[in-house]
Amino acid sequence: MSSRKAMRLPPLEVLRVKKPNKIEPNPCHLVMNHVLACWASAGFNTAGCANVEAALRACMDKPPAPPTPKNNINYHLNRLSSRLTQKASRHT
Repeated sequence: MSSRKAMRLPPLEVLRVKKPNKIEPNPCHLVMNHVLACWASAGFNTAGCANVEAALRACMDKPPAPPTPKNNINYHLNRLSSRLTQKASRHT
């Protein structure tokens, strides 16, 4: 085995990851923007924007994506923090 001591990390004030959960953008927002832009450029004439409207309808008719599981890293860090960090009163 090695005779070197294990490296000690400095104490952390807060053991937390900032905002681990990402919000997935809605894929139909982009198609909706195309429909609104088409209506604005065509003077709200629906005949010229029928293909873009059909694409929006197809996007909206799709079943919603299943929700992504939330990241629970902060829960586990909080749960294990007493084992990972030392109390400040012991060092002073």
